[in-house]
Amino acid sequence: MRKIFSAAVIVLLSAIAVSCNKVNAPVTEGEGCLTLGVKMDAATKAAMSSDELLSSAIVNIYYADFSGLIRSYKYSEIPETIYLPANTYRCDVIAGEASKDAPAYASWEQKSYKGSKEFTITPGVNTNVEVLAKVNNAISKITFDPTVDENFTDYTLTIGIGENTLVYDSTKSGSEGYFIVAGLVEPQFEWTFEGTLAKDGSTFTKSATIEEIAEPGKTYALTLRYTIKDGDISFELLVDYSTDVVDDTIIFEPVSTGLAASSIYEIWAGHATVHADVDATEYPDPTAVKFAYSADGVNWTTVDSNCTSEGVYEATLTGLQGGTEYTYKLVVAGEDVGDPMTFTTEAAPAIPNGSFEHYSTVSGASYYKFYDPSCDDPTCQTMWWGSGNGEGSEGVNGSASMGIVITTIDTGVVGAHSVLAQSGSTLGMLAAGNIFTGNFDGLVGTSGGRVNFGRPWTARPTALRLWVKYTASKMNIIKGQPAGANISTSVYDRCQISVALGTWSYKTYGGTKDSPIKVNTTDASTFVNYYTDSNTIANGELIVFGNGIQKINGGEETSVANAEWRQITIPINYHTTTAYPTHVVISCAASMYGDYFSGSDDAKLWLDGVEFLYE
Repeated sequence: MRKIFSAAVIVLLSAIAVSCNKVNAPVTEGEGCLTLGVKMDAATKAAMSSDELLSSAIVNIYYADFSGLIRSYKYSEIPETIYLPANTYRCDVIAGEASKDAPAYASWEQKSYKGSKEFTITPGVNTNVEVLAKVNNAISKITFDPTVDENFTDYTLTIGIGENTLVYDSTKSGSEGYFIVAGLVEPQFEWTFEGTLAKDGSTFTKSATIEEIAEPGKTYALTLRYTIKDGDISFELLVDYSTDVVDDTIIFEPVSTGLAASSIYEIWAGHATVHADVDATEYPDPTAVKFAYSADGVNWTTVDSNCTSEGVYEATLTGLQGGTEYTYKLVVAGEDVGDPMTFTTEAAPAIPNGSFEHYSTVSGASYYKFYDPSCDDPTCQTMWWGSGNGEGSEGVNGSASMGIVITTIDTGVVGAHSVLAQSGSTLGMLAAGNIFTGNFDGLVGTSGGRVNFGRPWTARPTALRLWVKYTASKMNIIKGQPAGANISTSVYDRCQISVALGTWSYKTYGGTKDSPIKVNTTDASTFVNYYTDSNTIANGELIVFGNGIQKINGGEETSVANAEWRQITIPINYHTTTAYPTHVVISCAASMYGDYFSGSDDAKLWLDGVEFLYE
């Protein structure tokens, strides 16, 4: 097994375990203590000295599930003894460049280190902990073969992640560059080679993206050599994962006719964009350039192409099935040209319990939870849909504990059942009917509630389709409203169905790993606007008014027949097409401004047949 980088380590050690009663400080009942020390491993080599690494190292102590930061120190300022209540914790050490207030995100010399270790504090005991911190950079290593120096003058290769770049020339060949990637969403190396051919003075430029996600502690080695054929330069890419090695050779030809690889983000579940390079001197008629594709190698579909620039063609292949391998080829003037290629479409998973056929009652109560542990469908045996009812003895109290059941089961249009979200009121306060992906997290006194929104999801649907029925009167309870809403008792209540896909972290949004977005209805600062939120990659929205007006994604108002079942498709608009989601939020409310406790307490929203489309 090869390791391209030597494992430079920092070892974070506590003193030998002794009972806390030998430490000259009082210990509160239920506490234990932790005595930390740091030493540098003899193999560590860095631009910073051992003393600099030690003095600037950051030590953070969290609860084991990272739900809260308990202590944070610079090593030079860490107390001799740390007292902690008995519990399970996690200690992180960050040293080197990443521990600086203004780190260099790309550097030839400055490395960063990180390590984590879980430990348990026992009352009256000093706990012995060891944290091993390794190089935490994504490392570039560019090597120019002698053939490059022989055939090019003034050549460089610029490599970077975003705006953070390093420039390799002949003097830097074989050198390592260090990039801080922690906290970045799916970072990827991009590179550009520029040089002048010695034989005729012509310029040569090539750019590409390393498709592998740049990960901490891994070295991305790119070797460039010039081949015998004039104009060709071969780039050999070796990525060392420390545990296994992946080799990939990428060859670029200045003039060629054939298929060109698609980006991973261009392959969806229901469609894919494919590319080809075509030599115009050989094939001058752009209308003759087409693509053909097949799932079985027998039945082929042929589509026209679009010329996006000189010699560059593309087409979007539609009507694909999720999780399926397709073969495609370039067809020019009716003849196959070059070798075919393949791609596999993304998975197209279904929404769990989208027709609400599986449900059960909360233990010791008469209201529903929208899953059934005893059903034969594994995806419906645990909670995916939650509601403001709460789960009482099985979870937390919600509106049902106050005598208002705001979400229930009714007769369906797709199957036997549908879900009915119905607003109600008590003591002059509106309780908006709702159902959502996530879980209700508890009441906030008698004035609101906390909700954890979201469920794990990595697929990229293009629309949400569902059956809807809605009735509502004019608003009769007005407590608050967002800026610019302009609502009053003279206007009809309206329901809202929203869908969003994103990369929300529970560490930032306050929820849980499965349901990362925590919203407190008494605190408007916790509300998330999916149109502007930086971690939302796609969203869609339906609003239906009680007087029969409908808007989709902020578009034009149209008249609809309320109080009748209607199937509606909500397009999902992507803010970026170069990212994959980690979670999905589907939120359905009978009263759109229920979070502000405003609406009509007779609003009713029926839902059935909720499904994603992958087109």
